[in-house]
Amino acid sequence: MKLHSTPTQQYQTITAYEKDSVEINAITYNYSLIVLPESKPQQWSATSFEQLTAEDFAQIEATVPDVVILGTGNKQRFVHPKLTAALAAKRIGVECMDNQAACRTYNILMAEGRKVALALIMETA
Repeated sequence: MKLHSTPTQQYQTITAYEKDSVEINAITYNYSLIVLPESKPQQWSATSFEQLTAEDFAQIEATVPDVVILGTGNKQRFVHPKLTAALAAKRIGVECMDNQAACRTYNILMAEGRKVALALIMETA
């Protein structure tokens, strides 16, 4: 699905998404990544929801966001609180949703000027 352009194009904006990829400022990514408004997307070590570890969330914590939008793949799943305990201890919220909803939510929060991190799990077959 293509998304409409907004005046936020100087930031890392989700411009389209599919079942197994995401487009950020017209560049397609088909692997798990962490997206922040003001820096280039970085590959994320998470390869599947079932194999998430606390170390995966430590990579997100290092970006120091206020809130994390966690895209859990093609369906919404909820991560165990013990995996996000370090984030919660620093008062960093984590919201879990499917990748499509996560992309839309990230764009909204980013456009509002929020310090948001989008963490997308792109599961490979």
